[in-house]
Amino acid sequence: MDYLSENEERSDEELLALSLSHPSLFALLVRKYEEPFMRKAISIVREREEAEDIVQEAFTKIYLAASKFKKQEGASFSSWGYRILINTALTHYAKRKRAGQMTVELDQEIWNLIPDKNLRQFERKELMDEVSSVLTRMPQIFAKALNNFFIEGKSQEEIAADEGVSVGAIKTRVHRAKEEFRRIYKQITTNI
Repeated sequence: MDYLSENEERSDEELLALSLSHPSLFALLVRKYEEPFMRKAISIVREREEAEDIVQEAFTKIYLAASKFKKQEGASFSSWGYRILINTALTHYAKRKRAGQMTVELDQEIWNLIPDKNLRQFERKELMDEVSSVLTRMPQIFAKALNNFFIEGKSQEEIAADEGVSVGAIKTRVHRAKEEFRRIYKQITTNI
């Protein structure tokens, strides 16, 4: 049995920590997340070649920041990695837009969930704080649906299989969760 095979059963967080002293172990995380990261990047920028660059850059950032990752309740390697991927994709999009290159439309669902269309906002901590604040005020079932679908990049079919419910139930849940997100966000921002 080779070194990588011996470590396949470890958690993502353990693999990330061990990859600091054994860089070859990072390949296990790349292997596990490369395909879902590609799906998420393509859903944001709509171009495969650009998405490949984004995924590669995101993995580089994840590896370089590995020592800063701290496991916390509600914060897994997966959610942390997806956050880095999404920020990288949005930064790529903003650079292309500023350079006047032909741009593509971002996924409408992302625009609908994030009310401020100013791309510079994506790089600011305040936006993440606002999103976190809204998610903590949402019923658990809705917050989990949005986290699984938008942050972790799982398909509705994957979520349905994980939760043992129909795809239709997940579609309804994600739809209602988006409505609830908008309602709570509006309530928070009007009360400030």
